[in-house]
Amino acid sequence: MRDGIEEDAPEPPEKTHRPRLVYPFEAAPETGSGQAIEVAPGVLWLRQPLGGSLGFINVWAIADGEGWAVVDTGLQTKETSQAWRAAFAGALGGRPVTRVICTHLHPDHVGLAGWIARKFDVRLWMTRLEYFQCRMLVADTGREAPEDGVRFFHAAGWDDDAIENYKARFGGFGKAIYQMPDSYRRLSDGETFRIGDQDWRVVTGQGHSPDHACLWCPDLDVLISGDQVLPRISSNVSVHPTEPDADPLTDWITSLAKVKAAVPDTVLVLPAHNDPFRGLHARIDHLIGGHERGLGRLEGKLSEPKRAVDVFGALFARPIGPDLLGMATGEALAHLNCLIGRGLATRETDGDGVNWYRAAG
Repeated sequence: MRDGIEEDAPEPPEKTHRPRLVYPFEAAPETGSGQAIEVAPGVLWLRQPLGGSLGFINVWAIADGEGWAVVDTGLQTKETSQAWRAAFAGALGGRPVTRVICTHLHPDHVGLAGWIARKFDVRLWMTRLEYFQCRMLVADTGREAPEDGVRFFHAAGWDDDAIENYKARFGGFGKAIYQMPDSYRRLSDGETFRIGDQDWRVVTGQGHSPDHACLWCPDLDVLISGDQVLPRISSNVSVHPTEPDADPLTDWITSLAKVKAAVPDTVLVLPAHNDPFRGLHARIDHLIGGHERGLGRLEGKLSEPKRAVDVFGALFARPIGPDLLGMATGEALAHLNCLIGRGLATRETDGDGVNWYRAAG
């Protein structure tokens, strides 16, 4: 079962057997306290506060000479910056940050990257697509909703009230992100770089974000997975107005298979949400299987033409209200575009600009 979609998105309708994962830590660091737990030699686990049902994001500090390399940061909020100050003075022992590494562009991961990088005069490390797309999205902050976006959601079947809500909320991405650094150090898939006494290898994935970086340390047998592999929830995989014909679900499934092939099953997985766990390969198989089952259910619903908003029942168990409409629409379109890419569905646009999907043949 895909227990949910990241950021409190809706659950799938079926309840399938969940793989038995191993959670080696009985306790977690208190959220926002500046406390830390050592999960591997020189690797500290901290939690920073988030709003909503998730409640927190896991962030990591890796011993790096006389200081710490920080991986992911939390949102730009007063509470999170206070939590980091407590950590700098407490768990990190007053030692400086040597670099800030962000797995991907979402605000809960990159929100305070600019603040920490400037505070310690250090470089931000990200993949190229994540850095530049983040800068692009931040630049939209405060801008009016574009007509392309209005057409996109109208085509998905949104009514006038939903589109007005989209217009009112558009341009908020950058509000949770401190000013991004004007330069960065590029992370590239397959590269190995040293943090402290260990080598770390970059394993990238697509679908949840443009070029998400996981960090694998073979010597420590640790994988910092970000949102690429989560133990109890499944990261949101959505089509967005900027690329309406994208097929991120195929990218996501391919990326999960790539991580499974590249990283051994023995690793301790350090995810951005939920708790560290063992059982990487079983969890990846389960995530892929959940999406494949969703695609099968969805294809079965397309014997008659459907809009994107008509297929939520095939993918999610609970009703979709206004708070989840955008995420559910993006995820539904990801599944529909995947079926089209596999030759299993077709799309036609009616005279009002609304897209209708049906099973091929």
